[in-house]
Amino acid sequence: MLYFFAINARIYYNFDFFLTTAIICNILYLYKQYSILQKDGDNLEIIVSNKTSRPLYEQIVTQVKTQIMSGELKAGEALPSIRALAKSLQISVLTVQKAYDILQEDGFMETTAGKGCYVSAQNQDFYLEEQQKKIEEYLSEAIAIARTSGITLDKLRNLLTLLYEED
Repeated sequence: MLYFFAINARIYYNFDFFLTTAIICNILYLYKQYSILQKDGDNLEIIVSNKTSRPLYEQIVTQVKTQIMSGELKAGEALPSIRALAKSLQISVLTVQKAYDILQEDGFMETTAGKGCYVSAQNQDFYLEEQQKKIEEYLSEAIAIARTSGITLDKLRNLLTLLYEED
């Protein structure tokens, strides 16, 4: 009877060990799925979902821009290669290529042949300028609508102030 108990204890121990190992493997898999290790050891965390209406490349672009603007990614810092990012996120290389093309076009990253992709030094000023251009376009449209509707400049200012201070 003592022998039987010892076998049961070992089986229970092995089962508990198996569960712990399975949980750790799942955690490591999820971490690998959603986080890319760069060459210098820093993390570039990008999470993409195919359940949203936004395309995957836009999700990547938005997250990289946000990390650059917040200072998480510094000028000159290496970004993962296109293949490494695609493999880690388990998406097409072409999707990551499109995201990187947009980031380069917008001035957020630079690509050096044979060396890799790096965060651009001029990105913050460039980004703020681009955002200001977008705001000017929207305001121009709002002004045109206000003029055709007979809304005065004072009413438009009050509305803009109210909307701006709403949050």
